[in-house]
Amino acid sequence: MKQKIVVLTGAGISAESGLRTFRDSDGLWEGYNIEDVATPRAFKKNPQLVLDFYNLRRKGVLEAKPNAAHYGLAELEKDFDVHIITQNIDDLHERAGSTKVMHLHGEILKMRSVLNEHKTFDITGDINLGDVAEDGGQLRPNIVWFEEAVPMIEEAIPVMRSADIFVLVGTSLVVYPAAGLVDFVGDDVPKYILDRVIPPVHHYSNVIPVEMPATQGIGVLVERLTS
Repeated sequence: MKQKIVVLTGAGISAESGLRTFRDSDGLWEGYNIEDVATPRAFKKNPQLVLDFYNLRRKGVLEAKPNAAHYGLAELEKDFDVHIITQNIDDLHERAGSTKVMHLHGEILKMRSVLNEHKTFDITGDINLGDVAEDGGQLRPNIVWFEEAVPMIEEAIPVMRSADIFVLVGTSLVVYPAAGLVDFVGDDVPKYILDRVIPPVHHYSNVIPVEMPATQGIGVLVERLTS
């Protein structure tokens, strides 16, 4: 039986592939206020603006390429049972070769009707106002917006509890409920914390800080775990 590594990844791992987050610029995401483009209220107020914003994000994801950190995590599958829980909406983990990836906040390359959150469709182009699903509902990105529930949290909790080794990469642990998932990792489980700036994790036990960018940190992690 392979040891189980559970990895929680955040925006920091994709930033090195050129994908920015709203925290890069004082609460703005590519020049937009979050409340104007990433909430249900924003979509109700100005759906075209929100669709245009995510159409640009989708193009950015398709142009981006996995980096060494994504490939390093995929490489660990040779020796470990690796489960990735990501806060990111891109598909860079999958493109790098990781096979067990759970997206907490949805996926930019999927869309759904406003009337049915359970049936999704692949999308690589634009979603426009007036594009409707079979049920007649306007299509929207399959993204969990701020102020919306995060249904995948319930599926993520037992995965976190089952970790033999836990790895946190590129997340500041300030976005809840995702940040609260770390609380479900066992006290005796080694916890590798990889980031340019280590988030507040002093209240957890068995913490192994690796204070460097994800691409370098994952390289260090792979060497430690496989040597």
